[in-house]
Formats: sequence, structure tokens, C-alpha cells
Amino acid sequence: MDAAAAPEAEPPDSFTLVINKNRPLAADYVPADLTDAGGLLLRAEAAEAYARMVGDAAAEGVAVSPVSGYRSREEQSRLHASYTEKYGQEGADSLSARPGHSEHETGLAVDIGNPDGLCALERCFEGTAAGSWTAANAHRYGFLIRYPAGAEHITGYAYEPWHLRYVGPEVAGGVHDSGVTLEEFLGFPAAPNY
Repeated sequence: MDAAAAPEAEPPDSFTLVINKNRPLAADYVPADLTDAGGLLLRAEAAEAYARMVGDAAAEGVAVSPVSGYRSREEQSRLHASYTEKYGQEGADSLSARPGHSEHETGLAVDIGNPDGLCALERCFEGTAAGSWTAANAHRYGFLIRYPAGAEHITGYAYEPWHLRYVGPEVAGGVHDSGVTLEEFLGFPAAPNY
């Protein structure tokens, strides 16, 4: 890893911190401002934006349910180990971040779903009311679909229409409008592999 890709290059509490397969979090990082965001933990600003987004979606007749928010490094380790056991290392690494490399550890990532569980954590989520509404509107609340379709060679992860990352409305709007990944928008190199 070169100096430009070192995690110290950005403050760990930055909303635009890029965490990927080449940019891990500091080993001792735990967000200081975690708060309940309707059944999951997120950093305070992200939790407030998430609550507004879910409320506005509901006002338009679209139900969005929380699936997963903040995870400790230990939780991420257990999750990645279960994926590795089920899919092997290569398969797991395309579906789940290794501990220290997960955006969920920042308190800025939220996986969403439908209340009935339809297409939970599956690509077909994009065609559900919650998936379609979120793809069209999440950026207005500061969230982006972090692992877009066709960008696996940049992000290192399979398309996840349910995985939202809070970066603030300005950056989320820029990423959404430009149609690029967060790495590309902020000028970071691709990170397809560890």
C-alpha cells in the first residue's frame, strides 16, 4: 500500500472517508456519535438523514426497512468468516468486506430492504418499490448506492442496490449526477482486490 492510500490520509470521522480493499480503517476506530436509527446504529448525522429519507419514502407510499447498520470489527469478522465458509475466500471477498475494510464499521453504511423481506440482500431488490425509490432519491438525503452495477472492477464488490453509504448531500448528489463511483468522484484509485 502506498502512502497516498494510507487510511491516515483522511480523518477517520470524515463523511467522505473512502474505505475499500486498499484503504482500511484504523484498527482502533469506533465512531463516537452512534445513535439509534430505527433499529440499527448509525452516526448521528447519517441517522437523521436516514430517518428523513425513510419518512419521505413512507409519505409517498414506499416502505423502506432497515437491515443492517453499524457493525463492530468483531461482528464484521464473524460475518466475513461465515461468507468464507459458505463461498470460499474469493467468493466471500466479492460479497463481504474483510474486517477493518467494511463501511459498516464507519457507522455511515446502511443496508435496506422491504418490510416483507422480498429480495432481501439480493440484486432483485433494485426492482422493488423500495429499491427503485431509493435509487432515484437517496442522494437527496446524502446517501449513495456504494457498489453500483458494472463497477465491480473499481469497487471490488458485486452490485448491491441495498447498500447505502452516507457521504452528505453535496457529494452524494455529485456522485449520482456523474454516474461514477465514490472512488472515481473523489479521485481515488480502483480497489478491486486486497
